[in-house]
Amino acid sequence: MEFKDRVVVITGGANGIGKGLAAAYAEKGANVVVADITEEAGQNVVEELHKQNGKGIFVQTDVRKEEDIIRLMKVAYDTYGSIDIMVNNAGVSRWKSPYELTIEEWDDVINTNLRSVFLCSREAARYIKENEEGGSIVNIASTRAAMSEPNSEAYAATKGGILALTHALAVSFSEDRITVNAISPGWIETGNYEELRDIDHDQHPSKRVGKPEDIARACLYLTSRDNDFVTGINLVVDGGMTRKMIYEH
Repeated sequence: MEFKDRVVVITGGANGIGKGLAAAYAEKGANVVVADITEEAGQNVVEELHKQNGKGIFVQTDVRKEEDIIRLMKVAYDTYGSIDIMVNNAGVSRWKSPYELTIEEWDDVINTNLRSVFLCSREAARYIKENEEGGSIVNIASTRAAMSEPNSEAYAATKGGILALTHALAVSFSEDRITVNAISPGWIETGNYEELRDIDHDQHPSKRVGKPEDIARACLYLTSRDNDFVTGINLVVDGGMTRKMIYEH
């Protein structure tokens, strides 16, 4: 198990895709550091990992705050002695008309979704570069970096920024043997999958809506030591939806 005892830090790890990522890495034998602003949910994720014989800790973290991020990495390192993988997954959205979105709401989305990716990558890399074999950073972006629905300006801007930041960091961190890649999920259902309609699935070329496990498998691929030739990419995991030409008849 190539992930056994490797140390993985996951922001936004208490719910949804982040929770699925934590479970996937724990199943592979990694030491998982779950970072989230929501303490109860984060502790529940770690307790569930332990029930499945996984290893992990929870560190309450507000990714909008530089001091919290610095503390997160120090706790991870002090607990496990290294950091090998950083997954930037934390994110929020504000679906409001650009006429009504306040600058405070804009800044909150930018700071949570984009600024945090730079800060977490920078602070994690300080530890990762000390590893003889380096390590990996994965940034969770979105297909909304390339396509939009109305009233999604702040969210779209952050996800587009993540893609640009990803290839920039991949070049900057290359001397430290750190790969940096992005994953752009499409529709990933984190609620009750059984309640989805046939049309929800059938509109996808894949003929199904995505699950958190789909993103977890992509993340495992990008953080495998065997795949260190892959860096600076954006891996789209969306069931083919962004490649589908859609006309309304």
